[in-house]
Amino acid sequence: MKIVFVGASRFGLRCLDAARQLSGIDIVGIITNEQRFSISYAPEGVTNVLHADFLRYAETHGIPAYLMKERMTEADLVGHVRAWEPELFLVVGWYHMVPSLLLEISDAIGLHASLLPDYSGGAPLVWAMINGEKKTGITLFRFSNGVDDGPIVGQMAVDISADDTIATLYKKIEVVGLDLIKKYLPRFIDGSVALTPQNEEMRRIFPQRTPEDGKIDWTQPAQMIHDFVRAQTRPYPGSFTMFDSKKLTIWKSRLVSANLDSSRPPGCFFLSDENQLLVICGRQSLIALDEVGFEGRDMAATTWFRDVANEGEGQFV
Repeated sequence: MKIVFVGASRFGLRCLDAARQLSGIDIVGIITNEQRFSISYAPEGVTNVLHADFLRYAETHGIPAYLMKERMTEADLVGHVRAWEPELFLVVGWYHMVPSLLLEISDAIGLHASLLPDYSGGAPLVWAMINGEKKTGITLFRFSNGVDDGPIVGQMAVDISADDTIATLYKKIEVVGLDLIKKYLPRFIDGSVALTPQNEEMRRIFPQRTPEDGKIDWTQPAQMIHDFVRAQTRPYPGSFTMFDSKKLTIWKSRLVSANLDSSRPPGCFFLSDENQLLVICGRQSLIALDEVGFEGRDMAATTWFRDVANEGEGQFV
């Protein structure tokens, strides 16, 4: 089967390599883009922090590749696709809608990191962690003209544990995502694949996220803020707060069991007797900050407190 692969992420590259090694699969072309690119919700450009160099992979393995300039409907891209004559598009780690112009040439399947139809749209794993979900997953589905709404080929679930971060959750998802590729792609070759329509009544669509969406609201309870932090830590830009009109990135936090009787407002921070940097959150709850970033330098939160805050207590905004 002649397949055109579409992707730009490290996980996408792993899926491409896995697909290429399956019997009966011929990768006839690759579509990718630059690490920084323009997209509908951010025409000024966004940076793909999960970017992988598909052009180098294509050159190494003798596969034709096309670097998208602006959009998937550009004439050069469509011309290359027509020349490749694909029987299927495989899309993983891509941030653009595949237009009907290309879907008229060939069917497309792809992976979405949620248990569709729930968590359709942007940043599904980040949203799942922010919302305190205990389970998520990944779905292989055939593309339609809507937002992640085509029929399901297969899906697998994973647990979100209390000590997961977005990085560890990605690792879990990648393992089962590769399993889906290896299990179901051969069924397209022999014609045994079965498709299951999505239940539209169960769909929730979430928007894409930008670095500015990472600002912490200290009036929320500590559990919600902790989930917010771990959902956006490395490799993402991180959640943040403001101190003295400067951004403080929160890389790692920890929940604290303590009875708080204080009139101090949410966002007030102080050093505890146990040498922990604590912040008052909503509902009189507390969170400990373990690692932060400030003015281009990452450090222990207590180091930041002593070197920068340099006072008994202060206020985040």
